[in-house]
Amino acid sequence: MTDSLNSLGIAKSPRDTRVVAAMSGGVDSSVTAALLKREGYDVVGMTLQLYDAGAAAKKKGACCAGQDIYDARRVAETLSIPHYVLDYESRFKKSVMEEFAGSYVRGETPIPCVLCNEKVKFADLLDTAKELGADALATGHYVRRTDGANGPELHAAADPSRDQSYFLFKTTRAQLEFLRFPLGGMEKRDVRALAVELGLAVAEKPDSQDICFVPDGDYAGVVQKLRARAAAPGEIVDLEGRVLGRHDGVIHFTVGQRKGLGLSGNEEPLFVVKLDAKAARVVVGPRSALRVRTIALRDINWLADAREPFDCVVKVRSMRPPVLARVTPREDGAADVELHNGEEAVAPGQACVFYERGGTRVLGGGWISAAEPYRAAA
Repeated sequence: MTDSLNSLGIAKSPRDTRVVAAMSGGVDSSVTAALLKREGYDVVGMTLQLYDAGAAAKKKGACCAGQDIYDARRVAETLSIPHYVLDYESRFKKSVMEEFAGSYVRGETPIPCVLCNEKVKFADLLDTAKELGADALATGHYVRRTDGANGPELHAAADPSRDQSYFLFKTTRAQLEFLRFPLGGMEKRDVRALAVELGLAVAEKPDSQDICFVPDGDYAGVVQKLRARAAAPGEIVDLEGRVLGRHDGVIHFTVGQRKGLGLSGNEEPLFVVKLDAKAARVVVGPRSALRVRTIALRDINWLADAREPFDCVVKVRSMRPPVLARVTPREDGAADVELHNGEEAVAPGQACVFYERGGTRVLGGGWISAAEPYRAAA
């Protein structure tokens, strides 16, 4: 029977429960550690150094390097908890940055935050926490974990504007057994208020940027540093293959992009519809050409049992509202998704995440590998 005094659902008293708190140096992870300490848990703070601190320190709002490591250490000292900095720079470069660059070179639009959670934070860091004898790894993510009839479930945050479940779709059921998310039921303003109440120096610190290792938003610059020959010039063509212009590399574009095409004098605005990396071609068309009906997914991670086609709602971008869809699982670990009313600018390399219809549970998700245009009924 679970101890009623233990808010993490672990059958021990808090003082006998060791929790590793992942501390990035931001307000969310700092409040997570502080709340656990206030409840009497045996808290150990851990911060990951993921990339060159010198370059990162120049970027306001960067995380996991430079100033943020210092801030995490200060918070740990305030809370009187042990704090360790783990050098994961080489792992991060191989598992996240190299894959980020490779994805752009393939004409995709990657989400490095998903890879970081999947391959570094919820893999290497989780294993380290277990080696320290921890009962749980707690993070400052805005998601909820609940114990369902068939094991732990992942749910969207109570505050939709802060929900990060899209970025955690690759979290496995085994990892959910060990993970805890104390902020999932809270709003950001309340978290900041708690930071002030708890006397944390980071209470007013700005939120970190999504892609922490990209200085000034120059994605192409980072890709070129990692892939010297990434920026192969090529043609900009319309849907019929007519050449409209030239470009300096597909790594500068993403599906749905309108600005930066260098095209003018057209009857209607043109958008990037497709990237053909092998031919170094950027295909453009009217906004209507962005709408797709079916999506092919690879590398599905299931958080619910699914063998037959089922209806649900899905998100194809983190900031978009969910839309009605039907998901058909395949035996090869892939799935096909039919969007009932279509969706715009579905980009390969992004994720499609499945949610319970009328609920908040994450059912699974996969990487978008292809999308077919939407054709409305005649």
